Amino acid sequence: MDFTPGAAVAAQFRQACAEFNFKHRPKFPSLIVVLDHTAQSLAQSDVVRTDAGADPRLWADLRKLWRDLTRMQLSFWDNDDSDEDDDQHRGNQQQNGLRAVCMSLAKFTRNLVAGVPDNQLRAYENEPDMRHLLHFYTSWSAMEDNESVATARLLTQALSNTVTANDALVARLWETYMNLPEDQVVLIRLLGSPDPRTLLTTLIFILNCIHGSKKRALLLTRTKVGVRICIGLLDNMVGLHEAEEGSDGAKAFDVGYAIFTQFIENGMVPDLYKKFTIPNEIVTPHQTTLLKLLDSYLQSTQLNTTSIHLPEILKTHENLGSFLAKRFFMLSDYAQQAMRRSLGVSPVHQNGETTSEDATLERPSSESLSSGKSAESLSSSSSALTPFPQELDVMLPKVCEALVLITQCIVTISLGAEEQQTRLDESISTIVSFTNMKQYFILKKSSDVGVIESLIELLRLLDAFLPRINFGKPVNRDGTPGSSSQPGIGDGSGFSYLKRDLVRLLGVLSHGEKAIQDRTREAGGLPVVMNLCVVDERNPYLREHAIFTLHSLLKDNQENQEFVNSIKPSQEWDEDGTLKTRVGATILR
Repeated sequence: MDFTPGAAVAAQFRQACAEFNFKHRPKFPSLIVVLDHTAQSLAQSDVVRTDAGADPRLWADLRKLWRDLTRMQLSFWDNDDSDEDDDQHRGNQQQNGLRAVCMSLAKFTRNLVAGVPDNQLRAYENEPDMRHLLHFYTSWSAMEDNESVATARLLTQALSNTVTANDALVARLWETYMNLPEDQVVLIRLLGSPDPRTLLTTLIFILNCIHGSKKRALLLTRTKVGVRICIGLLDNMVGLHEAEEGSDGAKAFDVGYAIFTQFIENGMVPDLYKKFTIPNEIVTPHQTTLLKLLDSYLQSTQLNTTSIHLPEILKTHENLGSFLAKRFFMLSDYAQQAMRRSLGVSPVHQNGETTSEDATLERPSSESLSSGKSAESLSSSSSALTPFPQELDVMLPKVCEALVLITQCIVTISLGAEEQQTRLDESISTIVSFTNMKQYFILKKSSDVGVIESLIELLRLLDAFLPRINFGKPVNRDGTPGSSSQPGIGDGSGFSYLKRDLVRLLGVLSHGEKAIQDRTREAGGLPVVMNLCVVDERNPYLREHAIFTLHSLLKDNQENQEFVNSIKPSQEWDEDGTLKTRVGATILR
């Protein structure tokens, strides 16, 4: 009788199982040879796998193998209290044999179920045993052994193939995993693996489980286990970020990025961000990493006229609006308060009054500037400021780092909205209507303070608090060389790009918006922007963005033009394009 290739595989497998006994270690090699050979045959095509799976006796033998292997493996050391060297040596040999069988059986199962729903359904009864073995091989001690790491990887592949593209099985597995005790969740343990190949396999497994299912993705934000998995994912994204291109680590990063893309497009960012909160900390490392991924996603999906996903992109932007605005106000307010404490400056209330006798960083009013006063007289209000911070906030650099990311996200969304509105006005868009998120950010307020006003006050304080860097050296507000050891600022890495991105956001929001031009002038923002038309190595292209923003603020606005013309700096621009004597509250060189 002629056998099809699949039937031959099943026959070979059953014969090997019939001759095998876990208590007889010399039988191990023959079973391993058959498992490896048949696994290669199963990898050839779906037809071979389907024919092999059509034999019901194969599934009974497979079930017995997994069950017996699990019992042997998990009970192996239970009654072994011997310290004799010979017994220890025999024990190691037995352990190595069980591990070799596990690897070969995992390969056989992985190939048997791949892409064949009937085979997946029949093999799923082995999932608890595969999970228990995977838990064993991801223990701290096991992960120190290369062979155990390889075994864990093969078991993960077998589990992944058992459910991939089978929605019913994925749903069962995912529900089970999200409700297990945390110490039993193999995904959390796998995410702690130091092996890039294992991480790649694990991330593919997770992506396959949540792909196309918002319900399963949402379980990651609504269960304790899910949040722990997300924390593990973020930790790995940080570690894999600089992996060499083309390496397993780089591939793992790309799959991890695809997972977070699912989170973003399913509107999960606000919930995830909240879950990463730590009491008494304004921003946490995991929140910052999440913002970095969000910023990268928005940059990569900038609107274009040919995108077939344009409606989905616009909807994602709309869903992020409230989250980004709230974070901006919260972080901006924190940064302002921290800098005021450092500078010994009293908070300015809405009525313009202060509450203490400390020095105040006054806003130059429109009347004082339009009256033709010189820059020296306008800078006198800052003369009482202490040269070094009086009170240092260790969280301020982290807050500013997060502010940069939030600001970049708002800029990207606002530019996209402006582009889409232009196409809509010119009747070249396939979208009939949409929520203009630029207008949303323009109108958004917190405690009766708008984004524009908060942004300007933040820039004003940053200009006084953070010296600019020119030719690698800090420059004080009065133009003198600054101290490179100024306390509280350190290397300034947390503050990089903040002035640049804030002034860029102001330029984007004010472009073609008369109301924003006027609000900027009324908030004292024009001299702030003018004072940013300088070179600052901590903020590449700051001068160019400030000039563009100033152009947007002055275009077709007679009041703003007259306001700027009325300012009479005592000196002219120097050869590098920097105003020698600055307008407003401070002087820079």
